[in-house]
Amino acid sequence: MNEQLHKIQELSGKLEDLRGLLDVPQKQQKILELEDAMGQPGFWGDNERATGVAKEVAELKEDIEKLESMEQGLEDVAAVLRMEEEEHDTSLLADIDRQVTDLAKQVEALEFVVLLSGEHDEADVIMALHAGAGGVDAMDWTGMLRRMYLRYFESRGWKAEIVDESRGQEAGVKSAVIRVHGRHAYGYLKAEAGVHRLVRISPFDGEKMRHTSFALVEVLPELDDVGEIELRDEDIRIDTFMAGGHGGQSVNTTYSAVRVVHEPTGITVKCQNERSQTQNKETALKILKSKLHQYEQAKLEEEKQALRGEFSEAAWGNQARSYVLHPYKMAKDHRTEHETQDVEKVLDGDLDDFIEAYLKSLKAS
Repeated sequence: MNEQLHKIQELSGKLEDLRGLLDVPQKQQKILELEDAMGQPGFWGDNERATGVAKEVAELKEDIEKLESMEQGLEDVAAVLRMEEEEHDTSLLADIDRQVTDLAKQVEALEFVVLLSGEHDEADVIMALHAGAGGVDAMDWTGMLRRMYLRYFESRGWKAEIVDESRGQEAGVKSAVIRVHGRHAYGYLKAEAGVHRLVRISPFDGEKMRHTSFALVEVLPELDDVGEIELRDEDIRIDTFMAGGHGGQSVNTTYSAVRVVHEPTGITVKCQNERSQTQNKETALKILKSKLHQYEQAKLEEEKQALRGEFSEAAWGNQARSYVLHPYKMAKDHRTEHETQDVEKVLDGDLDDFIEAYLKSLKAS
């Protein structure tokens, strides 16, 4: 019983620290300001902005409610525990033990969310998958990664839409661009950026030889307002073409798909998932701005590394994670050394342990 009281006190201390880290008074003030804005005439006329503000209010309230619910839960359990100190009811103590264990898990989950405090961690994500070295196997591997991520998004309740996709002639995909909408999407998915390597017996090799194939995963925060990024008309080339793939009656009959090329950098963005050319253009330009923001950030980082005398080659050999299906089974993240033998579970979208290990490594560094 004393052990449980000690555990409750420890968890209460953690929640007190988290209350400070979450800056509850600031969140409460923000809620009041946003709710005041929502009550202003004409606010709901701009549907996109109104939806975003309403979503932000709901998320802020959710943070506070979760914290207060845990605090109240610990108080209730502590009160019951003190009342039963002299009775030693075995069944009641077992129930209290389960409640304390459950609350400890909730506190740990909230601690994990606090790790997501980077500049763009709240942002939605543009994820791009590209087949690398390995021919057909690499394209098949890229298709496997797409399936893995779509399952992960589904498990988190996030919305995902494939903006553009180029299928392999024999199997898999050459490339795919996915927009992901979900709270802290970038905060979680930044752990997935990098080269992913697969080792297996190739299903495309008649001699059943072991093959190694690679795929590159890009993760960009979708930025609503990138003030420093200016798109000049003379720097942009916009091409239209017929949308391909699955879809409605307009597919392959109208020039609704859009390709935007930023001439100074050569950055190209394609979008064909929307029905109208205008919508595809808006989406493509939004993605281009995010890519240009990343491009500028990368240039700054290269300059910093040059000043520090550092160099890191961006080559396929610098894989972030390996997935081995033969001659043994193991998925291993080379940045954190986190690994598991249950590769199939990972490929089915169970990525939380890898992502958590990565985010904790960032905090430790």
